[in-house]
Amino acid sequence: MSKIELNSLTFDELQDFITTIDEKKYRAEQLYSFIHKNYGKEIEDITVFSKDLRDKLNRIGKLNNIEIFKRFDSKVDDTKKYLFLLEDDNIIEGVAMDYKHGLTACISTQVGCRMGCSFCASTKEGLIRMLNPSEMANQIYAMEEDLDKQISNIVLMGSGEPLDNYDNTIKFLDIIHHKKGHNISYRNITLSTCGLVPKIYELADEQIPITLSISLHSPFDEIRKTMIPIAKKYSIEEIMNACKYYYNKTNRRITMEYTLVKGVNDRKQDLKQLKTILKGLNCHVNLIPLNPIEEFKEQRPSKKSIERFKTALSIANIPATVRKEMGGDINASCGQLRRRFTNKSKNFFQ
Repeated sequence: MSKIELNSLTFDELQDFITTIDEKKYRAEQLYSFIHKNYGKEIEDITVFSKDLRDKLNRIGKLNNIEIFKRFDSKVDDTKKYLFLLEDDNIIEGVAMDYKHGLTACISTQVGCRMGCSFCASTKEGLIRMLNPSEMANQIYAMEEDLDKQISNIVLMGSGEPLDNYDNTIKFLDIIHHKKGHNISYRNITLSTCGLVPKIYELADEQIPITLSISLHSPFDEIRKTMIPIAKKYSIEEIMNACKYYYNKTNRRITMEYTLVKGVNDRKQDLKQLKTILKGLNCHVNLIPLNPIEEFKEQRPSKKSIERFKTALSIANIPATVRKEMGGDINASCGQLRRRFTNKSKNFFQ
């Protein structure tokens, strides 16, 4: 019989669990705070519990932990890139980025990814497995402990498609937001998806006021299909309709991620069509100059071309910014560092 992963339970689930083992409800609050506020890792360390209760919890439950396997520090800014070692010896990655508005953590939601986006390194080996809620939260806690600094903003934009791991992602959001734990505001959390339309509607119906970020990358279906295979299943029109539904449900402005690729999606016709499909949608466009990988031979546009694209959108009353490249010298973009590191040695744990 497998043990219950206690740090993957929401507060309500933990309360139910505690009562089913004939303990008082307030023990759930103590246990939850121990895990999600005080970085607790071992049941034995819960000193407010009797030895009998700790023994009982150890028999039927466990705490899932991760380790910082390696940290890479950028020499050009304060970005820190982490490789985390999971209990099954898989590796995931996360990034801590220090902005003026606070420390932002970019975390992974899967080991690998099956979305197959052409310019993304994290998908090249396919999906290995889903991450549990505790493994998502532990990335936050590990970075905070390591840096001795609280994270104020979270982006689910590392390896994996969050909506492809929907139930675990929703539980993670509940856990990281709960006032008895880390108490991070939903409004400080961004979830990035390449456009799983049914799940966008499902997420909207949850009415969790996080920021939804769509990996758009082209306003034309045929071009988008070559960049993001899931576009063969869900059209841009379907995505835009889902985004409007999400906005109406949550009153949260949508972010459109748009990776600029020279000669592919930075042309005049791309700009014209982008303005057409975004008309009437409360959104912000995040322009991302391409970060090349070996398997994707295209190039990023010039700085002048990028700025011209941004200005044209602004003139059309579509707010747009160019994403500042963080940690460029440590492969801080999605999946690059983990893949480079694991490819170098398949036996790095031995």
